[in-house]
Amino acid sequence: MSSASEHGAGAGAPGAPTRGFEALGGETVYRGRFFDVRVERFRHADGEEVTREIVRHRGAVGVVAHDGEQLWLVRQPREAVEEPELLEIPAGRLDVDGEQPLQAAKRELAEEIGCGARSWEPILTYYASAGFSDERVHLFLATDLFECPAESEENERIEIVRWPLGSLDAAIEECRDAKTLIGLLWLSRRLGA
Repeated sequence: MSSASEHGAGAGAPGAPTRGFEALGGETVYRGRFFDVRVERFRHADGEEVTREIVRHRGAVGVVAHDGEQLWLVRQPREAVEEPELLEIPAGRLDVDGEQPLQAAKRELAEEIGCGARSWEPILTYYASAGFSDERVHLFLATDLFECPAESEENERIEIVRWPLGSLDAAIEECRDAKTLIGLLWLSRRLGA
């Protein structure tokens, strides 16, 4: 017979491991424009101490935008993964001091596709890679779109892609970007496709 801890039972179950940990401090070993890298130590409830390299990131937003007929996507080069034209939802970093995720999403939608939206709905917030980073990505649904161009201060090479909403499955099949897959799969479920 297997124990409760083998199946991920929560704290308090007989035989379950004790959960929780205490931060012991650390140091910043790299400070960049977009993120910092820290080496931090933690003490778990059972007394074991561990060291972790952690990427500290301010977070990001992504926008699933459609007008009932077209899904608004972008293609852009992503040098880090050697992709010359990765298909993505409009997205960007939380890089303006004090800016809330919804405001960042509105800014990014205008900068990347030149649109605003009269209707906004939060989809979900998730950790991009919880094993080594605290980056949280906030996804939003934007509908009832209108023209609203804005200038980006960054040198972005963005191609706007209007994808037929009826071909959503094809967009999902082409996509290799996590935030976009999460957003488009959510939209597919929402639309009952």
